[in-house]
Amino acid sequence: MALQMHRESNSSGSSGKQQMDASKYVRYTPEQVDALERVYAECPKPSSLRRQQLIRECPILSNIEPKQIKVWFQNRRCREKQRKEASRLHMVNRKLSAMNKLLMEENDRLQKQVSQLVYDNGFMRQKLHTASTTTTDTSCESVVVSGQQQQHNPTPQHPQRDANSPAGLLAIAEETLAEFLGKATGTAVDWVQMIGMKPGPDSIGIVAVARNCSGVAARACGLVSLEPTKLAEILKDRPSWFRDCRCLDVVSVIPIGNGGTIELIYMQMYAPTTLASAREFWMLRYTTSLEDGSLVICERSLTSSTGGPSGPPVSCFVRAEMLPSGCLIRPCEGGGSIIHIVDHIDLDAWSVPEVLRPLYESSKILAQQMTMAALRYVRQIAQETSGEIQCSGGRQPAVLRALSQKLCRGFNDAVNGFIDDGWSIMGSDGVDDITIAINSSPSKFLGSQSNSLSMLPTFGGILCARASMLLQDVPPALLIRFLREHRSEWADYGVDAYCAASLKASPYAVPCAKLGGFPSSQVILPLAQTVEHEEFLEVVRLEGHAFSPEDLALSRDMYLLQLCSGVDETSGSCSQLVFAPIDESFGDDAPLLPSGFRLIPLDSKTQDGQGATRTLDLASALEVGPGGARPAEEIDASNQNLRSVLTIAFQFAYENHYRDSVAAMARHYLRSIVGSVQRVAMAIAPSRLSSHMVPKSLPGSPEAVTLARWICRSYRVHLGRDLFQVDAQASDAVLKQLWHHTDAIMCCSVKMNASAVFTFANQAGLDMLETTLVALQDVILEKILDEAGRKTLLSEFSKIMHQGYAYLPSGVCVSSMGRLISYEQAIVWKVVNDDDSNHCLAFMFINWSFV
Repeated sequence: MALQMHRESNSSGSSGKQQMDASKYVRYTPEQVDALERVYAECPKPSSLRRQQLIRECPILSNIEPKQIKVWFQNRRCREKQRKEASRLHMVNRKLSAMNKLLMEENDRLQKQVSQLVYDNGFMRQKLHTASTTTTDTSCESVVVSGQQQQHNPTPQHPQRDANSPAGLLAIAEETLAEFLGKATGTAVDWVQMIGMKPGPDSIGIVAVARNCSGVAARACGLVSLEPTKLAEILKDRPSWFRDCRCLDVVSVIPIGNGGTIELIYMQMYAPTTLASAREFWMLRYTTSLEDGSLVICERSLTSSTGGPSGPPVSCFVRAEMLPSGCLIRPCEGGGSIIHIVDHIDLDAWSVPEVLRPLYESSKILAQQMTMAALRYVRQIAQETSGEIQCSGGRQPAVLRALSQKLCRGFNDAVNGFIDDGWSIMGSDGVDDITIAINSSPSKFLGSQSNSLSMLPTFGGILCARASMLLQDVPPALLIRFLREHRSEWADYGVDAYCAASLKASPYAVPCAKLGGFPSSQVILPLAQTVEHEEFLEVVRLEGHAFSPEDLALSRDMYLLQLCSGVDETSGSCSQLVFAPIDESFGDDAPLLPSGFRLIPLDSKTQDGQGATRTLDLASALEVGPGGARPAEEIDASNQNLRSVLTIAFQFAYENHYRDSVAAMARHYLRSIVGSVQRVAMAIAPSRLSSHMVPKSLPGSPEAVTLARWICRSYRVHLGRDLFQVDAQASDAVLKQLWHHTDAIMCCSVKMNASAVFTFANQAGLDMLETTLVALQDVILEKILDEAGRKTLLSEFSKIMHQGYAYLPSGVCVSSMGRLISYEQAIVWKVVNDDDSNHCLAFMFINWSFV
């Protein structure tokens, strides 16, 4: 063991120099070091009492002074910190070396591609220059087109293979391997790097998409701190990381003499929306090693001429084609791997409506949904394996991933409604906007829980209401973020009371509803998030409130397990909000009945990252009043004519004798949600942000008129002046002038605690908070003020309650959508009712603006 030395300064201090006295050094025996190490493992920083207790309990340390023990622990912590930092720096250096190698290879590939393009350009120029003057424009055009076809369709036509024998399958596998390696490392496909993907040791990697090739293709390469064999095992289990993969069945496995294997595979993919059919694939997958130690997994579709099925596809499915694709895994020095992933698919875009074809013809959508998902997943596993990701709520990362997977799979099953899962379509009510499907034996999703439910004599099954629609000029991330933050804007809390009789025997309450029918506020409790924060798993608590003694028995909190993804405006991919009701103490294997929203952009300009920096004032858009909307010249033109498809699916449990009632309720409920979403979407659309928009509607209830009168009267009493001069004698004149006041005025409850919510705001106040009157109840005072603002308000609270008002200095607060707001000054005053009792606190933010 190392020698531990400690030196004390000379006690006399007369010379001002430390003496190198060997008697002041301590030499620890191995037994003493072992005793100290055991204590350090339990408590790296023991208190003075703990150190003294250690000396008393360990006789072998009796000759060591407490001060020397303290120094030993200090040095031990310092060595541990240095060791961790050295390990971190070594890891970063290894990552940078591997990434540098990857970037150099990518640069070489791009240089070759540039050289080829320069050669092709020169060749075409020479052709055009030497062409005869009698050559027509059409003939020149045919030369160009034929040259492009030759460049972008380099795959040769091979003779038919005998796929019925292992030798024939091996020939197809070797051919697939050669074509895949050409795409992964060469220029077999014209790759274009995706905008916004910055390479680096902690980034997703280098992502490129195909241009002018058959089907759609995407390519990604990055660094992952896992060994090649582990990576291969993870990536071959496609359903674990590809959320749109319904099943992958290995029909047969054929070992190859070189240590590789050939697998015949049948795979099904979910349809992303109700407007299209699902896809199926018959594939050959080839796993082998290269001479340089790299591991390759490549695959391609099998046709009827190469051993694939000759019959039609399965009902509800369209057979798609997997062109040579796969992953190349190269080991790195010192551990880890460099991985190249290629996905090349022909999804038979002609089988879907024309408006949906961008979903099946965009290489960028393929990259975001499949290629990047694979790379992100293996990076997530690598960080979990190394211990970089901490467990949340006592649950292991694998358990949280399984819950996320279960939510996505349940929602995909609801959207697709496959017949082999037991779904059947109910007759419509004469309008085809909502589809109702029922499942009387939902064992596939609910597992053993469905068996216990089926034992109930009244249990009928699961009912799903779903719809899809096209939205125009809607940023998907912004809409999903609004639906997540402002649940009360679209959720109907009376639905559960409507069908409580049929649901009380079932553990599944109606999604987003709560017994009693009264409003509630939501509290979001985070559980986990992915490496790049593109997906969040959380528990939502919907707090119950009773307004009368009769309601007290019904008042209870409700819990939802919620998955939110694609809320970053720069992602440009699918945005999704999926949730399922759970018990307060839900288990890891709890059955889930997911519902939610999925919004997929259709146009390529969103995928290009153009306009990704656009930020929109939601409240100004929802019900824009004077000065509420941004000027037309500030609107990002790249978001004009943006199209996206929205899919909504909500699931309900029902009892046999209430099936028709629940179906009618589900139709009515989903139509109300569709109306709410359309209203929000129309308001968010940038093309509608103009000075001609209708002002926000004035609250017309008698309570609002009374509150406005109390606010103005209290302001005059406490501050000695009028808030404004009333221009008319009408009963609602005060409310109208308060509503249109230029400064942001808002009221919250008097209690200064975490549950102090806003109850009223004028037009400017709603603009500032980026919310609406309906969703205002979700906004909590503590979340609006920053730390400095909260401290100032708490210090002035007693003054407000005694004097009646207080001035707050300039500062910064936060809107409900997370945007920073600066204000010049704020005034807080106590609002009293007609009985001079404290009713609420009023805030007025003067000269506010978004930072």
